[in-house]
Amino acid sequence: MFDDARIQQLAQELDQSEKSRIQIEHFSKRFPEMTIEDGYRINRAWMKLKAAQGRTPIGHKIGLTSRAMQQASQIDEPDYGTLLDNMRYTCTPGQTLEIDVTHFIAPRVEVELAFVLKHDLRGPNVTREQVLDATEYVTPAVEIIDARIEQFDRHTRVMRKVFDTISDNAANAGIVLGAAQVDPHTTDLPWCGAVLKQNGVVEETGLAAGVQGHPAIGIAWLANKLAPWGEYLKAGEIVLAGSFTRPVAAKKGDVFEADYGALGSLKFQFV
Repeated sequence: MFDDARIQQLAQELDQSEKSRIQIEHFSKRFPEMTIEDGYRINRAWMKLKAAQGRTPIGHKIGLTSRAMQQASQIDEPDYGTLLDNMRYTCTPGQTLEIDVTHFIAPRVEVELAFVLKHDLRGPNVTREQVLDATEYVTPAVEIIDARIEQFDRHTRVMRKVFDTISDNAANAGIVLGAAQVDPHTTDLPWCGAVLKQNGVVEETGLAAGVQGHPAIGIAWLANKLAPWGEYLKAGEIVLAGSFTRPVAAKKGDVFEADYGALGSLKFQFV
């Protein structure tokens, strides 16, 4: 286990990387003994730095929810990170939201559902049904992921390990909201689907069932994983349930539209 000095050092490196937009090398390469717990401790230290800089948590994201992504990352469960107030973008129906690409290093776009809570959820032993009861509404969401720690090693091209991704706030960088808000009890959430277009071309399609069979399962998992840290999901928070499409790389000028059918669409451009 890393000592506190190393935890603080690596959190500072992440913070500087985000500000400079210069990626850093894999922590797991520099410190092969690194553990998943070390990753979460680094992430929490970084989020404390963010709080000291005036940022406010607004919720959480869950990543690596699909079996394929877990196998690729050599992990048998999802991971999670923190949503901050400056990560939130809101679309207006019928208009194209502009997002400053300089807020990111290597942005990629994923299609998800977000749960907005009306009651606290405290683990352990939170169930899917309790998640549905605690949810005020579910809404379409696009997550913008990023990489302060480079995705592939600059020398060997080896992919980063899950310890690196966890340290890097589970690659979280932004969330786009603004479509319909639906009742989790009367909406068939696993069958909610989306078509993701990039510059008018369909790049991805998917169903929310791709997230462990039901998107609320991941929310319950997160509430239970937070419990040993003395943390919980709070009323009013936004929780991203996990992507049901692969991430699509974005660059300046790209226009994205995530069409959720009856639930509306989210359209934005990186400028």
